[in-house]
Amino acid sequence: MKLTGALVLVGATLLLTSGGDCGICPVIKQDVALFLHGTPEEYVEYVKKYKDNPEILENTEKIKRCVDNSLTEEDKEHASAFVVSLFVFG
Repeated sequence: MKLTGALVLVGATLLLTSGGDCGICPVIKQDVALFLHGTPEEYVEYVKKYKDNPEILENTEKIKRCVDNSLTEEDKEHASAFVVSLFVFG
């Protein structure tokens, strides 16, 4: 897996770990799903609900496009499976 993939996994891990035993937060679950499998436009629209800063949205789109250009569908599936495993085994 490329550096970008490793960064996605680290970011997902940091976002998804919490002190409670409440399972995955639906908002974060949707965020990860759109980040890995949505279009850049879908992901930016999703982020816009929480942060409507033009610079943040521009960088969000750049990062999403970079991930889409760097990761294969197989990489994205592995990342999704890893995130799920955090809550099944964590």
